[in-house]
Amino acid sequence: MRDYKEHLLHTGASIEDALYRLNILAKDAILFIVDADQKLIGSLTDGDVRRGLLNGASLQDRVEKIIQTKPKFIRKGEKNIEKILSLRDKNFRIIPVLNDYNIVVNVINFGLLKSYLPIDAVIMAGGKGMRLRPLTENTPKPLLKVGDKPIIDYNIDQLCKFGIDDFWIAINYLGEQIKNHLQKTYNTNIQIEFIKESKPLGTIGALSLIKNFKHDHILLTNADVLTNLDYEHFFLHFLKQDADFSVVSIPYKVNVPYAVLETTNGHVLSLKEKPTYTFYSNAGIYLMKRELVDYLPDDGFYNATDLMECLIAEGKRVISYPLMGYWLDIGKPEDFKKAQRDILQLKL
Repeated sequence: MRDYKEHLLHTGASIEDALYRLNILAKDAILFIVDADQKLIGSLTDGDVRRGLLNGASLQDRVEKIIQTKPKFIRKGEKNIEKILSLRDKNFRIIPVLNDYNIVVNVINFGLLKSYLPIDAVIMAGGKGMRLRPLTENTPKPLLKVGDKPIIDYNIDQLCKFGIDDFWIAINYLGEQIKNHLQKTYNTNIQIEFIKESKPLGTIGALSLIKNFKHDHILLTNADVLTNLDYEHFFLHFLKQDADFSVVSIPYKVNVPYAVLETTNGHVLSLKEKPTYTFYSNAGIYLMKRELVDYLPDDGFYNATDLMECLIAEGKRVISYPLMGYWLDIGKPEDFKKAQRDILQLKL
């Protein structure tokens, strides 16, 4: 993905400088003009340059002479997802993201991204991967390669496709390897911070160590999951259901090889011949309101299921999101082998 700063040009640059930059950007040819503090001043396209030259501007003039002074933008932390999606659906393809001080902190390209979700993503990557020994004796499980890249990269890349750009990685076992890899691999456009667990904190306890989430909603996922989950649909479903907490669930079918009787007090009420029952299991992917972090013990062991039980007891809205797409928890050697086969056909 292109470094978003390639779309930025400072005030004082010439129209000729702008043309040179626009030519490099090719089909993504739009520039956002910023001042010395990186604050947005305006935008410039090939069309703006042509109109400016036809109206008497010269190549040596400053770009401020021909820029559009009211470009569309997205505010960092924008809570109105419908507003963001509306810009995408109206074919505003490349849009700057501004912080509260109007400083450009990112440029998103809907030609490359599926969405731009206002979510913090927390990836749990601290486990020892004991069931995958000896593969994990010297390599943390998130860095084991499936196909041509580490498992954790698939998670981050999928989330990035939906415009998530604020990441928190919980590390413990061989955590420095994970940190070094991600710092080398993802050095532009997204922010990655690391949470060091000094002791095991369960499947959600590490969230208590984060004090500066950027958004009102948090997505939590395990680092050893492969999935083609539509994160935008997951988020919109969460909002539509006015949920406090949502868990992705995987359908699990049980085929009973015998006739099943429904009885009451020894009386047969009905008969089902070799029925199939569908149950839903926890996929290890959660979406929650940021305020629920206050329920977690400080630096203490706590599982996501503990939080779910607590929320249900308090009458909070805990919902399930059934996943109909691909999902694989790479926990055992046979799962790892399956991942190697599946990745050849998956578009991840």
